[in-house]
Amino acid sequence: MGIFNFLKRREPEIDIPQIISLNSTKDQEHADIPENVFIQSDAVGLTEKEEGNIVDNNINLLFSFLDRNHESKGYNDALINPDVNHLNQNLDAIKNELLRVVNKVKTFYEDFIREINYHIDSRSRSGMVDTVEELLMKKGIAESHIKKVLEIEADAQNGTGDSQGVLISYTRGFKNGLAAISHHSILNRKF
Repeated sequence: MGIFNFLKRREPEIDIPQIISLNSTKDQEHADIPENVFIQSDAVGLTEKEEGNIVDNNINLLFSFLDRNHESKGYNDALINPDVNHLNQNLDAIKNELLRVVNKVKTFYEDFIREINYHIDSRSRSGMVDTVEELLMKKGIAESHIKKVLEIEADAQNGTGDSQGVLISYTRGFKNGLAAISHHSILNRKF
């Protein structure tokens, strides 16, 4: 019956004594079995919080940009290049970045409203009254958001409103940087 000898497990023929503690043999046994055999991952379904993080271009993107504090950036920029032209160029860059964010958000809501209109039409043809009412409510929310985005855009172009906070914080930081340069180089001198 030598044919079936390959099924028998052979013991290693090493004569070197092996010193293994009881704890390490338990660790070796567990290390051979991958974790995914016993633990089911929860990555299959997304929670509400994760679903909210998927959509980046909604009004929260615009408000997070407006809430950003540019004071430290202005301060550091003044230390690197304390020229007023540098200040004006960076203010223009911030305004352009704001307008890019506004355009992203507007495009997002315009596409979202088009998609909702399609769903409203198709669900109303199917007689799904409750679903149509929910979609109309979502459309109203999206329209109010896009109205606010358009107001912020107009204010940014006129130099008023919510968008001025970003520019003011950058200018304040830049002026603080200029003051720090003056304080360090002139006011600290003893004469």
